[in-house]
Amino acid sequence: MGIFERFLSIWVALAIVAGVGLGLVAPALFESVSQIEWASVNLVIALLIWLMIYPMMLKVEPSCLKDVGKKPKGLALTLVVNWLVKPFTMAALGVLFFKYVFAGMVPVEDAQQYIAGMVLLGVAPCTAMVFVWSHLTDGDANYTLVQVSVNNLILVVAYAPIAGFLLGVTDLQIPWDTLVASVIIFVLVPLSAGMLTQKWLTRRSGPKAVERLAARLKPTSMLGLLLTVMLLFGFQAETIVAQPGRVLLIAIPLAIQSYGIFAIAYGLARVLKLPFDVAAPAAMIGTSNFFELAVAVAISLFGLASGAALATVVGVLIEVPVMLSLVAFANRTKGWFSTADSVSN
Repeated sequence: MGIFERFLSIWVALAIVAGVGLGLVAPALFESVSQIEWASVNLVIALLIWLMIYPMMLKVEPSCLKDVGKKPKGLALTLVVNWLVKPFTMAALGVLFFKYVFAGMVPVEDAQQYIAGMVLLGVAPCTAMVFVWSHLTDGDANYTLVQVSVNNLILVVAYAPIAGFLLGVTDLQIPWDTLVASVIIFVLVPLSAGMLTQKWLTRRSGPKAVERLAARLKPTSMLGLLLTVMLLFGFQAETIVAQPGRVLLIAIPLAIQSYGIFAIAYGLARVLKLPFDVAAPAAMIGTSNFFELAVAVAISLFGLASGAALATVVGVLIEVPVMLSLVAFANRTKGWFSTADSVSN
């Protein structure tokens, strides 16, 4: 492991501190960066995510994608956890904490808003960042791509009905431009770039040239992650400082949900005897969230200054630290699983 991977938790902690500090010192700068967006997707964040996931996209081999259907257990696990478990456990935790555990600590109206924001997060499995988590656990790039792609297809038809049912809102309006733009920006663009690069390098210098390029880009991938963390915390620095208590209250059930969903998916993956390079990404997809969509829907339904929007933003803030801790746990427990070569999943 290089210096970036070996001390990643330290670098992320420093990036968080730097982001909050810079956000307080130069709020106008972060405000300007936050406005560089298309369909509610920040293009600066998108560029940094490209840096993170491009090395993994180099490993995707289109000829192997057709074989994923022969190994359905990992995909089935992802779909069951994401759509039959996660939205409902998130809603249940929201009600448990903000109607009972934290009762009297926040106004009833705010509590309802926080529950709504949590629901919107819970119905949105990850689209982009899961490629980063898969990469950090040496996940199967082809299988991860298929898992994300199938989830995106289901997201198009299932997000509004499930979120509407849990919120009690029958006329839920989905910002389709945000959904479509996110898929294009976070999946299609880096995937196309990676596949074109792979094809060009393989023809010119052979397949080992692709492996060498992916290895050289690892520090760039980690740098993209750190800069993303810094920007996310910089964008919300004033909120963190102004409402630290509310942020903490929202973060507690969100963190419990994340670790709980990971435990369910990772445990089932072990029961199903999936290879590690499928098991780890399968657990990460449900644990991580498509926060761009959740934030956009919360703002469109409840307003920019609403408690629902704040809850989705807190989801953004805890995402990276929580997911990094799960990446570290998965890498330490790799021995619980077989390798892809020794098992048929």
